[in-house]
Amino acid sequence: MSNFIHPDFMLQTKTAENLYHNHAESLPIIDYHCHLVPKEIAEDHLFRTITELWLGGDHYKWRLLRANGVSEKYITGDASDWEKFEKWAATVPYTMRNPMYHWTHLELKRVFGIDDLLNPETAFDIYTKVNEMLQMPEFSARGLMNKFNVEVVCTTDDPLDSLEYHKQIKESGFKVKVLPTWRPDKSMAVENCINFRAYVDKLSVITGINITNLDEYSLAISKRHDYFHSNGCKLADHGIDNFFSTPYKNDEVFEIFEKIYNRKENLTNEEILKFKSKMLHDNALLNHSKEWVQQFHYGAIRNNNTRMFNKIGVDAGYDSMNDVYGVAKNMSRFFDNLEFENKLAKSIIYNLNPNDNYLVASMIANFQDGSVPGKIQFGSGWWFLDQKNGMEDQMNVLSTQGLLSRFVGMLTDSRSFVSYPRHEYFRRILCNLIGNDVEAGLLPNSELYFLGNMVENICYRNAKEYFNF
Repeated sequence: MSNFIHPDFMLQTKTAENLYHNHAESLPIIDYHCHLVPKEIAEDHLFRTITELWLGGDHYKWRLLRANGVSEKYITGDASDWEKFEKWAATVPYTMRNPMYHWTHLELKRVFGIDDLLNPETAFDIYTKVNEMLQMPEFSARGLMNKFNVEVVCTTDDPLDSLEYHKQIKESGFKVKVLPTWRPDKSMAVENCINFRAYVDKLSVITGINITNLDEYSLAISKRHDYFHSNGCKLADHGIDNFFSTPYKNDEVFEIFEKIYNRKENLTNEEILKFKSKMLHDNALLNHSKEWVQQFHYGAIRNNNTRMFNKIGVDAGYDSMNDVYGVAKNMSRFFDNLEFENKLAKSIIYNLNPNDNYLVASMIANFQDGSVPGKIQFGSGWWFLDQKNGMEDQMNVLSTQGLLSRFVGMLTDSRSFVSYPRHEYFRRILCNLIGNDVEAGLLPNSELYFLGNMVENICYRNAKEYFNF
């Protein structure tokens, strides 16, 4: 019987096999959005166990463990590494048809060369074998990046970050480019006045600017933006509830800043929206001035479970997709304001709710300006859509409304050093999608040379050129 993860895994036609093996398989990886910890790369971290590497911080797995009736003790609690891994191994057979079943076995195969399916019977042998391998240099943080031929990684970093670890990585001569990404969400978060004032105080210390009003705050933000640019940053990323574009006057926002920071008063909902709209617009102007690419991840409703949020905090698997009210008009107004000023940077939009697929794919065409192929991008399937159906739906909708051939492709959006097989997963899905069309007569088999180049572009070259790597 053949192994589950075999050379033609997920490739349903000969054309798909040809496209994958001859055009996609061996390409380097550009992971332009992830949540890896730069400190672990700088220090070339060695992982104690597969539990630390695989289960620590992985809220995808945590959600499935809870759904399988596993106690929190074995997820985020004080159970031993072996006990936590054992619970995951017992859960894996129940994940069939969930993308985690594919990812689990693809990662075991590609990272550790293990063909066995993970289940209670194989758990101990796999746990023991992998833990022994993790003590070898080739399975360190950097070793894993080298193993998968990673060319560029862009982490996700707050404006207050010193970027000291990015500097260490660069000075070390590590062949993989590890670049910061500007993620200013906390600098806009005026809904929590105490946290916001503490943020401003830290910003003041770091920049040496005595911040007492909005102009001084904006100057300090701009100074940090310059600092990120001087340390190789080429991208911004904005995690937003909606595209903040409420009309405002500058003196209104000046007063709003005064109210929350100096007078220490809470803001109304309208004031919050005006402040966020001003700051998001100003950030977009900064991004344009430095020719950065700006990314917008919208549509999550976070920390739904208050009891568990109070117990274990954020990013713990209690987020879901939102049905964002008025997003089309807000998105249109946000981009139109920038376009009207002729200051719209290259932009990528990621929606979390698949109901917005056609909305986003049709919206991006409004702001393509002929200056750059695919200047405004419909981003790859994100988070809950980062799976076979979600990726296919995103690419199918993009194909009907725009140019799939100009798509910048896949990213891991992951905290894990073993998530690089997600690029392989995407590449197989892409090749299968195109291969099936060819063999169904929907695309000409006489154009396989162009289609092969198209696959190579989507998997690698488009991103390299678009981000100016």
